Amino acid sequence: MYVYLGGDAVARGDDVVGIFDMDNTTVSKHTREFLNAAEKQGEVVAATWDIPKAFVVCAKPKKAKTQKTTVYLSQMAPATLRKRAGLGEKE
Repeated sequence: MYVYLGGDAVARGDDVVGIFDMDNTTVSKHTREFLNAAEKQGEVVAATWDIPKAFVVCAKPKKAKTQKTTVYLSQMAPATLRKRAGLGEKE
């Protein structure tokens, strides 16, 4: 399954490690450091020109020849992305 992240960005559902709300998570110093390090390493992909509402961390499975992490910035709400990835809340 593929997850549409906005713009031209699409990620494989199996590669999604986490979906995070920008407003809530960037308060933490550790999250800001993670995002800064990812940007310096060229691992950040902006799926929008708008102010992002969420970021999605994706990593290739360990079986892959190269372990690559990608951080997508998305203008979509985190709840919408979770539903698209099949990670919606269970009843």
